[in-house]
Amino acid sequence: MKVAIIMGSNSDWPVLEAAEKTLKDFGVEVEVVVASAHRTPDVVQNFAAGARDRGVEVIIAAAGAAAHLGGFIAAFTTVPVIGIPINATPLGGMDALLSFVQMPSGVPVATMAINGSKNAA
Repeated sequence: MKVAIIMGSNSDWPVLEAAEKTLKDFGVEVEVVVASAHRTPDVVQNFAAGARDRGVEVIIAAAGAAAHLGGFIAAFTTVPVIGIPINATPLGGMDALLSFVQMPSGVPVATMAINGSKNAA
């Protein structure tokens, strides 16, 4: 099995380290990518569209604030996407949580608790 972890910024890594460690402890191959749906949308689209061809079976997408990353990825792949809202604003991650859980019909993103990367793994 292979799981991809994608984050919009390197600053999200301290939250996602637990996911990578948990996956590796279970013997799961992990691909880690830093790419932003806002700053590098072409990179994210290519990442999502090619995930299945790279052997990725699940994508963990972490984002703070508007949390656009998980839904953007889900729009370009049928690989399951798990969203991790990141506490990155004065709203304590609630903005990200609400962005993830309110994806429109047809763009599913399973959503973890704020900073819940270990459970995503």
